Parts: sequence; C-alpha cells; structure tokens
Amino acid sequence: MSVSVSVRCPACRRAHLYSAPSYPCPCGAFVTAPLDRDGTPTPVTHRSWDDEWVTVRCPACDRAGQWPRPELGCPCGTVLRIPVARAGTAPRPAEGSVTIRIALDAVTAAALHLRRLGHRDLRRADQRPPSGIGLAAPGLLAQVDPSARPATLRDVECLWLTAMTESADCVYFSVCGYAEDARARADALGIALFVLDLTGTPRPVNAVADELNAAAGG
Repeated sequence: MSVSVSVRCPACRRAHLYSAPSYPCPCGAFVTAPLDRDGTPTPVTHRSWDDEWVTVRCPACDRAGQWPRPELGCPCGTVLRIPVARAGTAPRPAEGSVTIRIALDAVTAAALHLRRLGHRDLRRADQRPPSGIGLAAPGLLAQVDPSARPATLRDVECLWLTAMTESADCVYFSVCGYAEDARARADALGIALFVLDLTGTPRPVNAVADELNAAAGG
C-alpha cells in the first residue's frame, strides 16, 4: 500500500505530502515503489531513459518490474525526484497482513495465499469471470470476489466450467462468504472455498480448502 512522506522543495521551501502512485502488475495486484523517508528529493535538471525507471517487486507474485520513478511537481515549477528505498529490493508485506479496503487488496491477499500454497507464476486469468477478478497459474484457476454479497451457485459453477476447459483445478476467494447452495455445489465439484476477512487472512470454509492448507503446511 502507498505510504505518504513529507517532501520539501529545495527551491521554494514549500512542504508537500506525497504518496507514490500504484501500477497494476500482470498478476492483478497493485505495485507501489517504497519511498525512502530519510532520503532527500532532488530537482530534475535533465532526463535520461535509465533515470526514469525503478525496479520494484510485486508484493503478491514477487515479479520484478520496471515502473516510473516517483516524481512530484511543485507549483514553483521545480520537478522533484523522490528517493526510493533500495530500488529493486522493495520490502514485501508480511503474509496475511493485507488489510481489505478496496477490491485490489482482496486480490493481493488471495495472491499471497496462492503463493503459500505453492503457485508462483501468477497472472491475470485470460477469461474474465462473471463477477470478481480471475487469477491463473499453471494448472490452477482462481476467482477473487470482493463484492458485498455472498458468492452464488452460478459464480461457483462458472468458475468450475472455465477451469474444466483449461484442465485446471480451481479455488474461490470471497469477502462475503457463500450461499448455502454454492457451498454444497463446491463440495460436490471439489472446489476449494476461502473467505477473506478484513485483515486479508484467508479462512478455509470447506474440506477441500482445508486439505490445500494442510498440504502446504498451513
């Protein structure tokens, strides 16, 4: 998540509160460059291609990507380059510590748990699900549903049918739980169901999900 830092323009001495922008990783999570609170912003006097980019790892899938280096435009006309904490080795949040505030927080929490289950090469699913956001890895299709309603029977069946066409296992993550018929159908089809609480912790709600956690030592 983005962290705000206080930035003072060296030209006019005006103080600003700056938050680095976030960018979408191919896995669906958002990536934010970690700002160096103790660093000193520097005016941009000339530009080069290498200086425009910084390497940051996605907190969900651990993919290293090149993202625009954080900058702040002061009203006095000075453009400031904001220092980044150890570019390329951004600290990752503790597993399970992603507080659910927006839909993409739920995606990040689900991706973190899928990594704990052994799925490393995560990406956005090729087919968009009827609701929520789809994630995919070799042999796996996952759906993350951050909506304010329980997942329905149709939601579960659509995930299973899509996974069948790709010969993949499937996992469902929901913020608001599942309708009773959806849970019963998931049990019959062998779909692992997890509920994401507001701390981003995935709780298994059926035996298939329990077995996945146990196999991963969780």
